[in-house]
Amino acid sequence: MKQSPEQNHAALPSAREDAERAADIRLTPQTQSAAYRLAYTDVDFLLRDEARPVRLQLELLKPELELQDQRIESTIVVFGSARIPDPDSAATQLAAAQAARASHPGDPACEAAVLRCQRAHERARYYEEARRFARLVSAQEQNEHSRCFVIVTGGGPGIMEAANRGAADVDALSIGLSITLPHEQAPNAFITPELSFQFHYFALRKMHFLMRAKALVVFPGGFGTFDELFETLCLIQTKKIRPMPVMLFGRTFWERVVDFEAMVEEGVISRSDLELFVYVETAAEAWERICAYYEQQAPGC
Repeated sequence: MKQSPEQNHAALPSAREDAERAADIRLTPQTQSAAYRLAYTDVDFLLRDEARPVRLQLELLKPELELQDQRIESTIVVFGSARIPDPDSAATQLAAAQAARASHPGDPACEAAVLRCQRAHERARYYEEARRFARLVSAQEQNEHSRCFVIVTGGGPGIMEAANRGAADVDALSIGLSITLPHEQAPNAFITPELSFQFHYFALRKMHFLMRAKALVVFPGGFGTFDELFETLCLIQTKKIRPMPVMLFGRTFWERVVDFEAMVEEGVISRSDLELFVYVETAAEAWERICAYYEQQAPGC
């Protein structure tokens, strides 16, 4: 007969049993005092500034235990802008902006809106590539026996939504690591609910991105994307983590916004550091590079 955790450790009551027992107690001035609460059930205590080290530990531990329970063996991380729309939305917004310009010829605001929507419409191709990449990886690597190369994103809209959506297209699991921000909305609807996590600390969130990572796929993005990309490159460069394929989608974008060659010329990085990443343009190319890398390395899942 299978035993419950409480039965397996019958000599000691579980924390849950103690908490339930503590809640079912005669009310007196003493038992109603905050001081009498069990420490791990006292939210006011856990939220004190002095308890930050405990909260850091909990934020590391909770997702890790959930990922173990879901048998997630390895992941592929997809980073990219939350502001890149899906093609249908981009086309609708562009059409609306063009209609507004036609109704108000010569209006500078309307002209600016059309230019902005045109750029967004051009960037929407990255949404489709992110979705296609996640679909390709998830269809080939997930089955009833294996949960390898599971797609993980930052949980938001844009490129993140596209990657989670690609996994959902083939009924595969995917992970979302959201962060609490003043303007952040709910996690995108395509994340596997049991694998949708929320973080307070950026540092712990970035650690979880890499703990099971086998590859990093980076689409055009802003400060957050750059932060995540350069931290990973630094960790690989300094051998704090094992090497892995790092692929930058859209060479034109990356060479326009980051002058890696100038960094070499200035002597702040070595030319060999440019080998830490490659440029790719399509989902198929990115997946082929990952497969080729691991055929050579033969690391297993």
